[in-house]
Amino acid sequence: MGEPLVAIGNLNFNVGETLILAAAFILAGLIVIAVTLLQSARAHAFDAARHGVRAEDIEHRMAELTHIQAETAGRLHAMGEVLAGRQTEFARSVGERLDSVSHRLGQSMEAASRQTVESLRHLYERISVIDHAQKNIAELGAQVTNLRDVLGNKQARGAFGQARMEAIVQDGLPIGAYAFQYTLSNAKRPDCVVFLPTDERPLVIDAKFPLEAVTAYRSAANEDEKKAAGQRLRHDIHRHVTDIAERYLIAGETQDLALMFVPSESVFADLHDGFDDVIQKAYRAQVVLVSPSLLMLAIQVMQQILKDSRMREAAHTIRAEVGYLGDDLGRLRERVLNLQRHFGQASDDLNQILVSADRIARRAGRIEALEFDGEETPREARTAIPVPLTQKLAAGA
Repeated sequence: MGEPLVAIGNLNFNVGETLILAAAFILAGLIVIAVTLLQSARAHAFDAARHGVRAEDIEHRMAELTHIQAETAGRLHAMGEVLAGRQTEFARSVGERLDSVSHRLGQSMEAASRQTVESLRHLYERISVIDHAQKNIAELGAQVTNLRDVLGNKQARGAFGQARMEAIVQDGLPIGAYAFQYTLSNAKRPDCVVFLPTDERPLVIDAKFPLEAVTAYRSAANEDEKKAAGQRLRHDIHRHVTDIAERYLIAGETQDLALMFVPSESVFADLHDGFDDVIQKAYRAQVVLVSPSLLMLAIQVMQQILKDSRMREAAHTIRAEVGYLGDDLGRLRERVLNLQRHFGQASDDLNQILVSADRIARRAGRIEALEFDGEETPREARTAIPVPLTQKLAAGA
């Protein structure tokens, strides 16, 4: 029994001490358990009390909720009745509005339909006009293409300029005042000559304008090409002017001045704007460049000169005709006077005839009434008979 039973570190416990120590530990555990149970009981009691309070609060609130629910049900019922009435009124108002909107919508759709039909009709008319214009543009495009082909061909371009020049001359001058392809004494044949009334020498018009240099000048991409094309243009026009002067300007046979027809107003304007030296050289060579409008103006001036010349040539004829008219007027006056005298004599004869008729009527009345007291003597009756009208007319003639 004296031997240690348990050793803890440096402490050694025997059986008795061990039992006491175990009993102390058990007692401490029981005390802890008892304290824990007491705290748990208190907690349960507190929870029970708190749950009771909560239950009372919940019952109170449930009562309030029941009351509020009853009031809410009443209010909902009243609101339902109000909403039902308002819904009926709203449905009626909506129906009326829908009817009004439907009526207005129908009228608007009908008006829109009429406007749409009218717009479609105008659109169709405009489309027809556009279609016609498109056809005209297509035809014009074909004509422009043909014109470009004509201007691209040298011979066709010459024929085109010749045709324009001939049309201007034919429209402005009478037949006989001009001639196309007229042969000169040197066997040269200019495109056209115009015969002036004051001078027997014809005026020469040339329609072969060198257009290749102008085309190259316009299509130049840079200054070097433009300068080269300008030099070529000056050279071609100067050469053509020289040809006209040498071939068609014949002293004593043709006029001292010749016209070179430029068939394009724009080309003529370009020459005057950028090549004034060419125009001056041509003028010094007695060759004048004319555009279609200037040629038309020159032809109109020539037409007026022809009219003035014809008026001067016909002046003596007009004077003679006026003299003849004066003689005829004098003879007409004499014949009118003779006719007036004849009408006067015829009027007197008619008056005498009426007097004789009255006397014959009175005599017939006396014969019928057998009244011969106031009978006229045969001498008076004879003196009352007028001279026959035919004898007077014969005597007057």
